[in-house]
Amino acid sequence: MLVLEREHELAVVGRALREASAGAGGVIVLAGPLGNGKTALLHALRRHPEAAGCTVLTASASAAEREFAHGVVRQLFDPVLVGAPEEVWRGRAASARAVLAPARGAHAENDGHELSSGLCALAANLAEEQPLLVLVDDLQWADAGSLEVLAQLARRSTHLRVLLVVTVREGHPLAEQPSVVSIIGAAVERLWPAPLSLAGVTEVVHDRLGQECDAEFALACHEATLGNPLRVTALVSAWAMGGRAPVAAAAEEVRTMRTTRVRDRLVACMRGLSGPARALLMAMVVLVDAEEPRMAGELAELDEGVAAQARRSLRRLGLLTGDEFAHLGVRDAAEELITPAERESLQLRAVRLLYDNGRPAEHVADQLMQITVPQGPWAVHVLRVAAEAELRRGNPRTAARYLRRALLDTSVDGQDRAKVLVDLVAAEHRFDRQAAIRSTSYAVSLLPEAGERAAVIIQLAPAVVADAPLPVVSLLREVAKALGDPARLDGTNRELALRVEARLWQAGQMNALELDAALMRFAELEPDVPTKTSADRELLAVLLHGATLTARRPSAQVAALAEEVLVREPAGAPHIAGVAPLLVTSLAAADAPGRAAKWLGDASTAGGQCGDAAHQATISTEQSLVHLLSGRFQDAAAAARGAFDLGVWDWRTVGSSTSAMAGVVALQLRDRMLIEHVLATVSAQPEPPTGCLAAIVGMLRGSAAAWRGDLRSAVVALTECGHVLDRSGWRNPVLFPWRTTLAQMRHRLGHTDEAIALAEEERLIAQEWGAPSAIGRTWRVLGSLSSGDHAAELTSRAVEVLEGSEHRLELTLSLRQWAGQSGRVDVWRRCLDAAVEIGSGKIAEQARAALGGGAPVSVARLTPSEQRVALLAAAGSSNQEIAESLAVTSRAVEKHLTNTYRKLGVRGRADLAEALHQLMPNG
Repeated sequence: MLVLEREHELAVVGRALREASAGAGGVIVLAGPLGNGKTALLHALRRHPEAAGCTVLTASASAAEREFAHGVVRQLFDPVLVGAPEEVWRGRAASARAVLAPARGAHAENDGHELSSGLCALAANLAEEQPLLVLVDDLQWADAGSLEVLAQLARRSTHLRVLLVVTVREGHPLAEQPSVVSIIGAAVERLWPAPLSLAGVTEVVHDRLGQECDAEFALACHEATLGNPLRVTALVSAWAMGGRAPVAAAAEEVRTMRTTRVRDRLVACMRGLSGPARALLMAMVVLVDAEEPRMAGELAELDEGVAAQARRSLRRLGLLTGDEFAHLGVRDAAEELITPAERESLQLRAVRLLYDNGRPAEHVADQLMQITVPQGPWAVHVLRVAAEAELRRGNPRTAARYLRRALLDTSVDGQDRAKVLVDLVAAEHRFDRQAAIRSTSYAVSLLPEAGERAAVIIQLAPAVVADAPLPVVSLLREVAKALGDPARLDGTNRELALRVEARLWQAGQMNALELDAALMRFAELEPDVPTKTSADRELLAVLLHGATLTARRPSAQVAALAEEVLVREPAGAPHIAGVAPLLVTSLAAADAPGRAAKWLGDASTAGGQCGDAAHQATISTEQSLVHLLSGRFQDAAAAARGAFDLGVWDWRTVGSSTSAMAGVVALQLRDRMLIEHVLATVSAQPEPPTGCLAAIVGMLRGSAAAWRGDLRSAVVALTECGHVLDRSGWRNPVLFPWRTTLAQMRHRLGHTDEAIALAEEERLIAQEWGAPSAIGRTWRVLGSLSSGDHAAELTSRAVEVLEGSEHRLELTLSLRQWAGQSGRVDVWRRCLDAAVEIGSGKIAEQARAALGGGAPVSVARLTPSEQRVALLAAAGSSNQEIAESLAVTSRAVEKHLTNTYRKLGVRGRADLAEALHQLMPNG
């Protein structure tokens, strides 16, 4: 084994050996914590150059052999006495025969002191011929007789040709024995081998794993072991046994790796600890987080003085650093020492100790999670407080864990249980809507009063209730009936009744008859639709969403009312707990996505700060819809993928409405990867989607079939799913343009008359809804199904309508189709400008090719800010200079320049001046 970075220690021993040869021996102690390389260094001394002329006596003490009298002495002397001349026994050494040579007539009646003196005399006789180097490992475990001999030898060594080198594990209880202390006290040198440096660890790694080891891997080994030789060799050996390469990519794994060899050594070390030290370690294991040192001692039932002494011992052993475990391996080893009964007893005391000492509720809750013995009302209080704190931090799953544990300490059917269930609903609805619905149902069943039941049930957001099973809907009806007609109520009861009513309407959103009834309820509110209270606005948002799905109310009216409600929704509130998702859908479908964009941006910022991934996934999905219906298809795709990348997207978490929205975006983007992602995510769920969500998933599968070239299967799937949506009352042509999609497929199969009929049917629905993007799309599709001048005329109608729409992608598609049908240069120029504006490189290239390949974009397509920045950049100003001149940020300048390069079709500043000159020859 390599012995590295021990030059100082070897030099000290070399000097001592030379002095011993001259008759002035002594004692050297190698001390330090477990695994610091004492034993390896001791063994290396046998090969020390200065030891070449010495007789080397070695022994290794063991805890298992402490009861064998003079066992260590026998290890030292037996090998050298084989064949030794009789002269070595002369004088007082003869008394040593009782131990070392009983067959030659040992004197059993000799007392211990006489035996010790005899053994020391024997050592002196042996040293006359050659100096003695006596090496004893783990001195603290030596038997009492051997310790007495070694203590006497240590005292006499300065006048003998004997160098005694021993290792001692500092902090071990047996290291405090008087004889051990005496030997240590006689030392002329006490050496503490230091941890290996990075260079030393690197050399060990190279020696075991090969010179091709990456530097980053070696650094990780050093950081993981802190240079402790035992831990270094154990870690590297374990890695070598795995047969894996020591590459940089594995560095992070190495940093968290724990080895059996180190754990076993630590466990063995801990078994020999004093009672107080072991009790303190066990207490520290049970206390989940690092607490005040006093608290660990109190849990171990130690007074302050005893606890302090135990800590000092553990630090000297290397098990503690300060008041914490030296490394995670120490904690693992300590856990093995605790029996189940001890752990339960400690945990029960720890949880109460933390509570009585006023520790944060989360710390107490973590302890409560470890025990199943009911603790009573105080535990319920702590767990509820801790859950509330975790919800504020954006950790709903942790909050739910705390609250489920709290149920163990509540009554079976009392209101205390109902209160915990209500809190649980608030946590669960952020990541598992079905669980939230079940918890709500349980809570409501425990409450006798209608008002109390209503207060519980409205904890479920309207969007969550959309996925409620029939028993929960029946429960809603019971509560609504018990409360009475909102028109006849006032104050809190009216608010509760309106909120319950809103959830009832939302629960029926997949039923055409319920949607028709909701439209009638909407009509009752007109002409002065109430929006004064939050309950009024909640009901209105649900009714507007129903009107949006059916497309049976004017889109302009829906947009105006939806905007009025949305601006009064706090962007920082938990998003999926309110009605904002419904309002965003209504605004986007009403061709007013821009009115929701800023609000969503603010909500996204707030959601990022709270760290709630489900919250952020819902917002990202809504942003993708807003971007899509604004014609920003690249941003739409990015937002949709971002929602999936958060890792929490599934229909049980975000709900059927948001899931349907994601499917709509994927369908209209015609993004194959996104569609496959949605389908894979839905397929991975434990329960399949139902109703309209299932229909949209079916449409996605139909689109996938179309890409595979199986148009007939795609037509069948799209037809069936479209009819499901129709029967459910979901006929909005902006959100669900399945008729025009199906029309294009039927046209490709040669069924043009059927295709035109489908497109015309959607056009009539679009006219009723009134959103320009939907009307324009239907005219464009009708134009694509026709031929000649009639086709161009229909497409020109699409362009005319879409000029007033925010859906710039639909306008660009219509311009391209019209330009291709008419061959008009001016239309191709408009198409090019529109394509560059929305970032569609493919359409822009088609337009440029039609225009001869070099057509510039109109400077009018640059915003005023982009024009100012572009002119300054073309004049040679740096980004920083432009930012200072215009009083904007450098990032804003970079964004404007990027947009300008894209719109003008140039690569960078070098081409900017010429492009601007062509567009603005007089500028």
